[in-house]
Amino acid sequence: MEKSAKMQDMGADSIPKLFARLAIPAVVAQIINLLYNIVDRIYIGHIPEVGASALTGVGLFVPIFMLINAFAMLAGAGGAPLASIAMGRKENEHAEKIIANCFSLLMILAAVLTAVFYFSAPVLLRFFGASDVTLPYALSYARIYILGSIFVLIVMGMNPFITTQGFAKISMLTTVIGAVINIILDPIFIFVFGMGVRGAAIATVLSQAVGAVWILRFLTGKKTILRLKKENMKLDPAVFGPCLALGVSTFVMLSTESLLSMCFTSSLARYGGDLAVGAMTILSSVSQLVLMPLQGFCQGGQPIMSYNYGAGNEKRVKTVFYLQFGICFLYATLFWVFSMGMPGVLAGIFTNDTALVEYASRALRIYMAGMFAFGAQIACQQSFMALGQAKVSLFLACLRKLILLIPLIFLLPALLEDKVFGVFLAEPISDIAAALVTVLVFFSRFQKILGKSPKCR
Repeated sequence: MEKSAKMQDMGADSIPKLFARLAIPAVVAQIINLLYNIVDRIYIGHIPEVGASALTGVGLFVPIFMLINAFAMLAGAGGAPLASIAMGRKENEHAEKIIANCFSLLMILAAVLTAVFYFSAPVLLRFFGASDVTLPYALSYARIYILGSIFVLIVMGMNPFITTQGFAKISMLTTVIGAVINIILDPIFIFVFGMGVRGAAIATVLSQAVGAVWILRFLTGKKTILRLKKENMKLDPAVFGPCLALGVSTFVMLSTESLLSMCFTSSLARYGGDLAVGAMTILSSVSQLVLMPLQGFCQGGQPIMSYNYGAGNEKRVKTVFYLQFGICFLYATLFWVFSMGMPGVLAGIFTNDTALVEYASRALRIYMAGMFAFGAQIACQQSFMALGQAKVSLFLACLRKLILLIPLIFLLPALLEDKVFGVFLAEPISDIAAALVTVLVFFSRFQKILGKSPKCR
């Protein structure tokens, strides 16, 4: 009865109530998931005497971290909307094949990524800008985290399949349980056992392992609507191909985030040294405080939008989108006001080093100057994903980073006298330009996409 009610609610219940029921746990989950990314940096940044150098070193691992997440979401972000659309069409058996095929892909990716990143870590970290001072910290953290990347792939790649069925609270608990464990273990391993950055990495891996077990137990249990079954795990190109085609836009978004982080750190290491690289670690963490909740809002809207698109209910699709768009834009604008007014408060969360806090505070006002537009961009780009529009979503994912931001990171320092200012200025210019294009493209194509639904009414 509970399973049937959840499926029926997607097409009949009040949109605001549905959105709140799905989005609130998703946002909470994203915020808590954010703790996986930043709580280590907070503790590491406060290690006596070496905190600033250790924080910079761990920040250099971010490109590898982003790549691991990108490969996880290649399967998860691509498969979950298609599974939801299949549910809207009453094709649950096909939806279960999607889940199982995506799980098999994640296992293959885990084996390959662990081997490649473990042995190439020293070379990659040097390439990302590690100095003789910061490399030991970066390498100690990286290799432990990489060995546990299978758990990260399961958590990031399979949790969307729980959310897309309407079990937002279960999905939230995945990250709540893991994050609480991480928060408890971090100070024990770092300070009590004196393990430093290695302790932070071990705590994170253990917490992700618990989250992975939680997800697999649910998806193979009796409460789930779509069950992960062994007989569906044989890879079928007809099943996983469309998932990869749709997920590639999210993969590009996250993998280019890795490339972007590398470009930022290499340019800042050249023009501003370890202090500028350390500030970039703080800036990227603060930007995640914007991005992760926005993704949570969109995760709340995605199952409703995808289900009703599959069911051909145009009016409900539009209602969900406009609600999602308004909330995302409002949140991004409020965060922008806070970051412009109190950058020192945000920077001080991550370190007690006075020089680094002052430097990061100045940089934050430049870096976050266009963040108010980010909510509109994310709402539209993620809606393309929810509606199964792989090609346009991929283009928009490439636009902000590959076409605009990365070239500007190298072009602006060549044009401006203050080189470091030029590097940071690339971010707001790209944010505003990409948001304008994304919004215009979405509203010009929205009605046409709705007309393509096989059950449009």
